[in-house]
Amino acid sequence: MTNIQLSDEDRAFIEERVRTGPYQDVNDVVHAGLQALQRNEASLKQLIQEGDDDIAAGRFYEFGEEDNLTDFIIARSKARKA
Repeated sequence: MTNIQLSDEDRAFIEERVRTGPYQDVNDVVHAGLQALQRNEASLKQLIQEGDDDIAAGRFYEFGEEDNLTDFIIARSKARKA
């Protein structure tokens, strides 16, 4: 097993989770954290792939210095709500 060094803040967080949460011990907290990290990374990879797919399919907008990105975003938001 690999030893890890925790900051006092991280140690306190883990101890609090064991004391008040659904975790039986430190290993459960670390395991839950690693699962969350894996889910987040998988989600990020999926979003990156979707972006790459959109670019490959030509579904993107280009903006120059003269373009007003804020106005574009507001208009798109209003269109989605309608």
